[in-house]
Amino acid sequence: MKYIVIVFLLFQSIIASASYILVPMDEHQTNHLKAYGLAYWTIAKGVEVDWLLNYKGGSFAMPYNKLIEAESRIRGVSFEVLPDAKYSLILMEIANPEKNMDLVKLEKAPKIAVYTPINKPHHPELPWDDAVTLALDYAEIPYDKIYDEDVLNEKLPLYDWLHLHHEDFTGQYGKFYRSYRNQPWYIAQVKYEEEHAKSLGFNKVSQMKLAVVHKIRDYVAGGGFMFAMCSATDTYDIALSAEGIDICDRMFDGDGAEPNASSKLDYHKTFAFDKFQLVMDPLAYEFSTIDVSDGRKIPENLDFFTLFDFSAKWDPVPTMLTQCHTKVIKGFMGQTTAFHKNQVKSSVLVMGENKLNNEVRYIHGEYGYGFWTFFGGHDPEDYQHFVGEPATDLNLHPNSPGYRLILNNVLFPAAKKKKQKT
Repeated sequence: MKYIVIVFLLFQSIIASASYILVPMDEHQTNHLKAYGLAYWTIAKGVEVDWLLNYKGGSFAMPYNKLIEAESRIRGVSFEVLPDAKYSLILMEIANPEKNMDLVKLEKAPKIAVYTPINKPHHPELPWDDAVTLALDYAEIPYDKIYDEDVLNEKLPLYDWLHLHHEDFTGQYGKFYRSYRNQPWYIAQVKYEEEHAKSLGFNKVSQMKLAVVHKIRDYVAGGGFMFAMCSATDTYDIALSAEGIDICDRMFDGDGAEPNASSKLDYHKTFAFDKFQLVMDPLAYEFSTIDVSDGRKIPENLDFFTLFDFSAKWDPVPTMLTQCHTKVIKGFMGQTTAFHKNQVKSSVLVMGENKLNNEVRYIHGEYGYGFWTFFGGHDPEDYQHFVGEPATDLNLHPNSPGYRLILNNVLFPAAKKKKQKT
């Protein structure tokens, strides 16, 4: 009995002197995705979080607080309570110049916007979900939904981070015409977008989307962070390159596309892609040669991409964006699955690729004072998500490596430093 009392008192003294809560992000974490939400919740409360890059999978640490400990338990997030001396040893290990580790302070919870038509008045409920909103909801990270009128009315500067939901910025309605033109949701979408464009002063949907693309470009140039997945990646750059060129056939905008439109593209205007050609067939479910989906023959069981290693002390940005408990990520498809490597600009930073298929999956770049990231594919935990299928239940995938990459991007603006304009 005396021994038990001594052990209990010793344990109590350790807890009393505890200074930090460590949230490991390696294979010992029970819920990686909720851990990002815990980090966000903590900085939103005004408490700084240490992001320990490459330490146990990119762990988080914060000053010990009973409320944080309770919140960790509520969310089902694994954590350790560390005395100050033990945490100091971890910091010494991270500071060692021979260790590829670093510490980044997360100081301010970023204000998040998702560009999406979902739940907008009179807009049809589209028959697909969005991985980023699924991740944000599951991690309990707050965000606002905005759409064209919000962007054009200069609301983007109110936000630190912008996600582009599955979108077609070319004005071709996702090139769903062949398969879905008789579906009620497609008919309603076309009607809404055409009326919406006219109400905002545009003759065509493609003109409205180009104006939105320009506002997003200016937002990034001014210091914002833009993240896009699936078709929002390549159609964004296509819209930029096709400014002043009619690339839409008559079923999309009432008149025919310009002859030889591909030869008129201006690649200097794009963020990521170069020397691509448009797929002008209006019945083809493809926008351009950027995407690898057409003719791709990788079996699902062999479909993987690999994350690059970066120097945490010299390249903290890509190191943050690639924090994961594994370097090999299972592939997943989308309308835009991945990008042909030979059509990615040499100035773009490649963070994940499938070398055997010469395709790039995860890329990052700078524009003005800001940053952007493109991530190919639709849903990291649904290999081939078809139109009309139910949304992925992330309760079944709390340790998803692919979803971790999304949430790395969400937290990145909390740590980003202002850079000189280039």
